[in-house]
Amino acid sequence: MKRILSTPAAPKAIGPYSQAVEARGARMLFLSGQIPLDPATGELVPGDIDAQTARVMENLRAVLAAGGAGFEHVVRTTIFLADLADFARVNAVYGRCFPGEPPARATVQVAALPRGARVEIDAVAVIE
Repeated sequence: MKRILSTPAAPKAIGPYSQAVEARGARMLFLSGQIPLDPATGELVPGDIDAQTARVMENLRAVLAAGGAGFEHVVRTTIFLADLADFARVNAVYGRCFPGEPPARATVQVAALPRGARVEIDAVAVIE
């Protein structure tokens, strides 16, 4: 069972994420970070940060499905960005995958990502 937690005693979420998600008595999936590689070719997808983020989310969707889950089961993500200036555009693409109650999340800028990617996202999912 998952429950979204929110308190006015902490800053309100400034994007598509929740302050916290409680998970009790459930099976958990821990997804490794996904970068925008095309699974058919193993190559980085061409295009801008929107295209890269869309591919990352599709890769995450596929791994979730392999575990019998979907985005509705995700309780925590971490977004790694090569440039925080991409934050709003990544949020827009990412947010479409979580139209209801989004997971808790951290977003950080890193010096570099594998294969020259501009975005990497990992996730934790809870299956009730």
